[in-house]
Amino acid sequence: MRFFVKLTLLSAFAAFLFACAPSGAQAAATPAPKPKLEVSGWIPYWRSATGTIDAMEHFDVLTEVNPFGYSVKSNGTIADTMKVHEEPWASFIAAARAKKIRVIPTLMWSNGADIHRILSNTETRINLEDSITALVNGEEYDGIEIDFEGKYAETRPYFSTFLRGLYQRMGKKWVMCDIEPRTPISSRYEGTPPKGAGEYANDYSAINKYCDRVKIMAYDQGSIDVKLNAANFGPYIPIADSTWVEKVVNLTAQTILKKKLVLGIPTYGYEYNVTSLSEDGYRYTLQWAFNPRYALDLAKEFNLTPVRNFAGELNITYFPAVPPPPDANPLDLPKALAQTTASDGTFNIAWWSDAKAIAEKVALARKLGLRGVAIFKIDGGGDPALWEALPRR
Repeated sequence: MRFFVKLTLLSAFAAFLFACAPSGAQAAATPAPKPKLEVSGWIPYWRSATGTIDAMEHFDVLTEVNPFGYSVKSNGTIADTMKVHEEPWASFIAAARAKKIRVIPTLMWSNGADIHRILSNTETRINLEDSITALVNGEEYDGIEIDFEGKYAETRPYFSTFLRGLYQRMGKKWVMCDIEPRTPISSRYEGTPPKGAGEYANDYSAINKYCDRVKIMAYDQGSIDVKLNAANFGPYIPIADSTWVEKVVNLTAQTILKKKLVLGIPTYGYEYNVTSLSEDGYRYTLQWAFNPRYALDLAKEFNLTPVRNFAGELNITYFPAVPPPPDANPLDLPKALAQTTASDGTFNIAWWSDAKAIAEKVALARKLGLRGVAIFKIDGGGDPALWEALPRR
């Protein structure tokens, strides 16, 4: 009876509210506003002077900075590759904290054999978890970013156990995870995929559970997407075609929550020596990575006009001359390496991501409902206009 009386009173109250509510479209609940895109960026230790200056000049954009950073030695101990207590890092970190920007350094490791050996051993794995926690607490960082690349498929369960242990130890500190892009199998292979095509080193379910943010390193596409390779005429060797990026994100979002996903966006380019294979397409031989200024200077020197290509990025083509010396710095190559007359029938293509390509990725992140974007890299060498393509805090 008491339940019936309460239900009757509630029904009457609901009817009163309904009668007082506006009719038509005005009655619809106002949707909750979407959170602003978070913006983070990796600052490489080998370009610390220009990188920290570039970041500090754009603190109004950045939600988080990721000094790149720390690495793991073969014995499972942590190496301070950036020398955090030296300048410019000490002043930079203090300035970021003053602006209430998260400071979360990247812990990089790319030796698959060492990763497996350390993480598959309970003692060494726990030691690494404890060391990372001590580092974060000792330096008063806001968290840590795990960037373990080149892992073996058999390392998968041990890496998941490592993330679980680290997550438990970190408490209120952030655990960020970087993952390689996963292209859908149907876009990676023509016909029947080979055995083991679906075996991966990352357990997305575990990463979704134990990582507060998951940054998809959606770049270095190259020739991995056979469908897009076939669909695009002429040389096609993208850094990150938005069509491919969307495939990668949609596949990832089947397992990892979008509210955790952050889209990694490139700011650099690659140069290739290209050989035409007639009806079989092209063979690409990687020459070096570069910052956009190299390509723009090259274009200016030889009166070349950068072309907006099928991937929405920029490229120029030219006939190569004598190869550079093996110890040449790819960011400071002399423009005299190019010439405008054919030599052996091959040619070079410089392909890079500029501000417009970056803006397209930011728009894609918004469209797909992701949590944020991450710039790789902040070093003073990207397209200066890239900061206008990013949302303000």
